[in-house]
Amino acid sequence: MDTLDETYLMSSKSWTIPQNDLKIEINRRCCSFRMGAMDQENHDASQEDSPMKEVYTPSNKAIDVSPKKDGGVLKEIIRPGTSKGTAPLGCKVIVHYEGKLTDGTVFDSSKERTPFEFNLGKGNVIKAWDIGVATMQKGEIAILTCREDYAYGAAGSPPKIPPGATLIFEVELIDWEPENLSGKKDKGVLRFPMKEGNGFDSPKESSNVEIRIKGEHEGRIFDERDVSFCLGEGIESDIPPGVEKGLEKFIKGETSRLELKPQYGFGAIGHERFGIPPNAHLTYTVTLKDFDPVVDIWMMSNEQKIGQSKVLKDKGTKYFKADKYQLALKMYLRIVEILDYKNDFQGAEQAEAKSLLLAANLNISMCQLKLKNYLAVRKVCDKILEEDSKNVKGLFRRGQAYLGLNEPQLAKTDFEAVLAAEPENKAVPPQIAICNAKLKEIRSKEKKMYANMFEKFAQKDREWRFGWLEGEKPVVEIAPENPEILEERKRRKEEKKRYIEETRRLLQLKREREELEKNVDEKDASDTEEGVNQNKLEPISDCQTAHTSSENKSADETCNY
Repeated sequence: MDTLDETYLMSSKSWTIPQNDLKIEINRRCCSFRMGAMDQENHDASQEDSPMKEVYTPSNKAIDVSPKKDGGVLKEIIRPGTSKGTAPLGCKVIVHYEGKLTDGTVFDSSKERTPFEFNLGKGNVIKAWDIGVATMQKGEIAILTCREDYAYGAAGSPPKIPPGATLIFEVELIDWEPENLSGKKDKGVLRFPMKEGNGFDSPKESSNVEIRIKGEHEGRIFDERDVSFCLGEGIESDIPPGVEKGLEKFIKGETSRLELKPQYGFGAIGHERFGIPPNAHLTYTVTLKDFDPVVDIWMMSNEQKIGQSKVLKDKGTKYFKADKYQLALKMYLRIVEILDYKNDFQGAEQAEAKSLLLAANLNISMCQLKLKNYLAVRKVCDKILEEDSKNVKGLFRRGQAYLGLNEPQLAKTDFEAVLAAEPENKAVPPQIAICNAKLKEIRSKEKKMYANMFEKFAQKDREWRFGWLEGEKPVVEIAPENPEILEERKRRKEEKKRYIEETRRLLQLKREREELEKNVDEKDASDTEEGVNQNKLEPISDCQTAHTSSENKSADETCNY
């Protein structure tokens, strides 16, 4: 078609260009049409010239690994693996792969990049991969033939993967790592799934859970029972924190083995009743039998928030009175989390929520004081005092935190503010006395330090300028060095020694010369006096030629006539 229907173009609703440009547009469209036709012809010719690609067909060694055995995932082992078992569900697997269409077209490959990592069985990849890789051993290479319903489905993944495509993957399982549930990079809580659960929901903090546990240490079973408790308060039932961490990722009916590092077990204290020593690694086999779902904070009504906060406050008070400060702290922190989220309380609810929030923060500061987390105390007290700068409990507890941080002057300022607000408060004067004692101690140390500082500086200066002229020479151990450097140091040291000795000798000669000149002057003065008094001439003893000064004359030097 070399021309376009001008009438059609004019009547088209999409045609909006001016009449003067109509011919230009008609020619442009005709050109585009002809170019498209030429491209299609060239493509058809190239298809006719190029040989047909061979369609891949799995060999008779391929086995069906799909759960339904419907042929959806076929696996053919190219190179057997070296590990005893296969990768457990939930673990992080590291693979290299090359993906092809059935005609051999490569649409993706990791071999020219870094290996690909994903969590097995979590739906992070196509279904065929979660199924096929779970059957592989470490070091194994296999070809996975993935039918469309186990791959990208009828829609495909354009432009590389056409609709309804069967995919061929060559996969090498390089390594795998157990799933870490600690929430940190310390690999403190490792999960090894043993039995899959049902559903998708997991228990949250404050959920009531029912579990079956078996605890082992170095092959010895020390705890095996059914137990129910509130998640987050497991220590009351002798459940270590690592098990609680793991349960937050379990689903109902799941059984998994958890390996805990000491900080997620019973820590540096151990457990006397279970016979667990300090810093012990533990293994727990845990089955989540049931749990009560907890409403998420964002779904709670204001009434539910206040009601839940009151329950947590009562629990916190009970734990605090029992000296279980860690558990009490958890309860109070949970209150703050609930009431601080989207704070849109009104009227009486607003006043009640504000009172609960203040009480929770004050109780947090007290728990942190008991646990000697002084920086945390200061932080929460600062938050309290931002709202009410004259809050007596906030000032007092911040002052105690400053004492713990060895800041007596700041602590004294807070205690004095408390005393100004409550002159009858008997708890404040002893704290101020402690601050004064600490300040006095600090000033005394500073005085001693500065008293010796200048003398030390002067001594160091003398050492560098003139060497060790006074006192004993220090013993200095010289590490093995270049012999030439040691010889040069020795030469300089001897040169300095000769210089000092020569200086001393010259100084001694100077003193003797000055003394001699002084004696000569005295003798001349004595001769002059004798010339004036001729009638009193006496023989002069040789002993009068020196040391006639009263300051230098001794009893032994007195002349006898």
